[in-house]
Amino acid sequence: MPAASLPFSLDEYAQRLAKTRRAMEAAGVDVIIVSDPSNMAWLTGYDGWSFYVHQCVLVGPGEDPVWFGRGQDANGAARTTYLSQEDIVGYPDHYVQSTERHPMDYLAERIAARGWGSKRIGVEMDNYWFSAAALAALQKGLPNASIVDTTALVNWQRAVKSQQELAYMENAARLVERMHGVIFEKAAPGYRKCDLAADIYEAGLRYDEARGFGGDYPAIVPLLPSGADASAPHLTWNDEPMRTGEGTFFEIAGVYRRYHCPLSRTVFLGKPTQTFLDAEMAVLEGMEAGLEVARAGNLCEDIARAFFAVLNRYGIEKDNRTGYPIGLSYPPDWGERTMSLRAGDRTELRENMTFHFMTGLWMDGWGFEITESIVIGKRGPRCLADVPRRLFVKE
Repeated sequence: MPAASLPFSLDEYAQRLAKTRRAMEAAGVDVIIVSDPSNMAWLTGYDGWSFYVHQCVLVGPGEDPVWFGRGQDANGAARTTYLSQEDIVGYPDHYVQSTERHPMDYLAERIAARGWGSKRIGVEMDNYWFSAAALAALQKGLPNASIVDTTALVNWQRAVKSQQELAYMENAARLVERMHGVIFEKAAPGYRKCDLAADIYEAGLRYDEARGFGGDYPAIVPLLPSGADASAPHLTWNDEPMRTGEGTFFEIAGVYRRYHCPLSRTVFLGKPTQTFLDAEMAVLEGMEAGLEVARAGNLCEDIARAFFAVLNRYGIEKDNRTGYPIGLSYPPDWGERTMSLRAGDRTELRENMTFHFMTGLWMDGWGFEITESIVIGKRGPRCLADVPRRLFVKE
């Protein structure tokens, strides 16, 4: 069964593997068990909605990675990765959600069979896809191994994007532009939020004949809370109609080949209140200040400090970070879970890092978002999407 066309060249996958092995050596580990589906895809190309069961990619010394997952998903690995059949290991279905056995029991046997049973093995202890039971099963099944935490080891290797990755994010940007165009066209008093969510999905997924590509599913569903609901950043939608006199922020992402371009804008139906006008002024000025220092050689905290300095002048308090790295991702999060744009994060910005500059305000009784996805450059950033940076008003 030949694999479908890979999203990246074999040379690029080889470079990623070599980069990961250098990080493993620096961390003093011989083998890593990679459960984060974004990391699995980045290392091998694997792409499937199978992360609700235990699965992983093993990276050991001097060999190709090994895909490990539910037996019925093994053909998916054969279809989407460059791995040989010998490096695709499926476990029997009676391990799935069993109270008597655990998939990591089976993995421990396979690790021992490869001669890695007494190695120093890294696992991603603090992520969504690796459980306490998984760790306990590995520790029991590999009593001679030293199991250590290598959370985010692979994530950090993904920080600087290749030209092909940036090209995919550019496609995602074209999709999110179309999505916001549909939002402003359709949003109106009386229009139900569930119908608008359906419009957003359609705009994000339909094939674009002129450009020659269609969209992928986002790692986060569209967020579109209105009025007082917008004081919370992560509410989705309901079947209620939109109302005059309310602001709604739309936090959405275009996605292509699992690469995301998030972008938020706020729509106010009716005459906007002075609160919204003041928020727009502060956020736009603060965003310009942050973008001014978002260049290679500066630090993550430089962007945050510049942005928060403007908010402070306007008397606005924002007690959360103002951005995070983006790229390849799977539910439930489109961030890369490494650095943050906040005071104290002194990670150096490098050319072709990509961030969601999240300047959202979630205040008492209202919320406001205008954000940008940016690519770090030597002399400054490039915004991936081209959507007017303003409060959208429909009176």
